Amino acid sequence: MIIERPSSARGHVRTDWLDSRHTFSFGGYYDPAWMGFGPLRVINEDRVDAGAGFPPHRHANMEILSYVISGGLAHKDSSGGGGLIGPGELQWMSAGHGVEHSEYNGSPTQPVHFLQIWIQPSRLNHEPAYAQRAAVAADARGWTLLAAPDGRNGSVPLRQDAIVRDVRLDQGESAEHVLDPARLYWLQVVQGTVSANGRELQAGDALGFQDESGPLRLHGGGQGRADVLLFDLGH
Repeated sequence: MIIERPSSARGHVRTDWLDSRHTFSFGGYYDPAWMGFGPLRVINEDRVDAGAGFPPHRHANMEILSYVISGGLAHKDSSGGGGLIGPGELQWMSAGHGVEHSEYNGSPTQPVHFLQIWIQPSRLNHEPAYAQRAAVAADARGWTLLAAPDGRNGSVPLRQDAIVRDVRLDQGESAEHVLDPARLYWLQVVQGTVSANGRELQAGDALGFQDESGPLRLHGGGQGRADVLLFDLGH
């Protein structure tokens, strides 16, 4: 089964400093048909005005990833984690048994655009933890591993049977990943235009794959470089 989640169908929250699109139910946006996908619970596409952000607040028992598209995101948490996350960089915060944190736009003049991603952990009440992964190289070709349970190859170490990969595709370039029907897959287009097994997708569009096998073939289209995330998830 292939599940389509067009960008335009996502939940939308707008405040005086935040423009946020919600793939799954979150905060004031609730849709019982979109409560998550396997352990993947949240994908919010946030645009935060200069100098604004999320003040200190508390989370527990969630793996939280922030993937910056443009601008800079300033993070600080009670476990000692913190820093400025730039374009293409990935931040991991495992909330564990509880952690207080804040996220602010790191610039007084420019907006920040990023994805906030939540994945449910496989076990409750870990010690909180934090890590940051450098941006994918500008000349990278093929899939790049961003997150994995064992933190291999420089990825951040998720506390769940979940793997996150990234691929960048210029017009005419292609990439392939073989789907295992025993696993779930969520394909999220971050930027640009791609086709996925013949389906044309724009930034913000997504596809979910359940009980699917065989190759997932991606082809870059449009004028700019496409950026695509693939979540490889256990049930």
